[in-house]
Amino acid sequence: MNEIPAVDDIISAEQVRATAEAIAEWQLPDGMILWFPGGHSDPWNHTEAAMALDLAGLRAEAERAYQWLADVQRPDGSWHQYYLADGIEQDKLDANTIAYVAAGVWHHWLVARDAGFVETMWPVVERAIDFVLDLQTPRGEILWARHADGTPWSFALLTGSSSMCHSLRCAIAISELLGRERPDWELSAARLSWIVRQHCLGNAPDAFAPKARWAMDWYYPVLGGVLTRAEATARIEERRDTFVVEGRGVRCVSDRPWITAAETCEFVMAELAIGRRDRALELFTWAQALRDTDGHYFTGVVFPEEIHFPADERTTYTDAAIVLAADALSRTSAASGLFIDHDALPPLVDLDIALDERLD
Repeated sequence: MNEIPAVDDIISAEQVRATAEAIAEWQLPDGMILWFPGGHSDPWNHTEAAMALDLAGLRAEAERAYQWLADVQRPDGSWHQYYLADGIEQDKLDANTIAYVAAGVWHHWLVARDAGFVETMWPVVERAIDFVLDLQTPRGEILWARHADGTPWSFALLTGSSSMCHSLRCAIAISELLGRERPDWELSAARLSWIVRQHCLGNAPDAFAPKARWAMDWYYPVLGGVLTRAEATARIEERRDTFVVEGRGVRCVSDRPWITAAETCEFVMAELAIGRRDRALELFTWAQALRDTDGHYFTGVVFPEEIHFPADERTTYTDAAIVLAADALSRTSAASGLFIDHDALPPLVDLDIALDERLD
């Protein structure tokens, strides 16, 4: 078994293993990982849960999760947004959730170094990324989704596009590993990263639908690796007081007293990406207040009432965020830098195109 992440004085390897085992307990026989028993699954959070299983040495369970993705992938390369144990709940085709399989497969490679697995998953990744890039606009942003009948939505989202910047670079890394280079992916990743960065710098305000009240729109451009260190630091500092609640964690939206463990842990990794380890450790400590006795984590809490929400919901994606943050903080696995050391991914192509020409 590989070494399991642990963070001194915050979470032990035994606790991380218990959290991963709690995820595995809710995995269905076909490999699908539900948010919680009786709930639904989506490809993005399912993939994140598979990463957590890998980090705790539950490799067979992780590979079953990836096999489920391969088994239910549509012929056009996509997945529906939400699945139930016995069917489809929401048939929309969300570009970000589809692209994320590439991040998962690359993460598995970094942990397991199993070339056969990557080779097997290559057609799945290739079809998924090609589907996603068919939604890219001439300016660079990627539209949010398609309806099940193929009709595209009319707008792009900053959070999803930032995540897709990272997923595309993982896909490029996979293609290079297998000797199947896709220069068109490299250009698309550069265009997408370019427009995300320009939007963050105020040069393309209309590129993405306005979602500024959501914490993910604030920190995901940093987590996605599209900003320079100085730009990322400035972005984080600009709204830290809006979203970070001292002693508690990160609000999921700016105007509600809702603290969520998943957003807090993702922000832990954004802090690490800009070199703020002390703050990351503090945030991760606060997130432990949402740990339950069996290793699962409550999704969030409303303050000052201290009421878990929704109701007493505990979710596998929250569990997974804890495990990934523990790995990033401890630098235990070979994949621990995936979301914080963006220079380890293939570099973005230099577009070398004038700003006013690109924005027209």
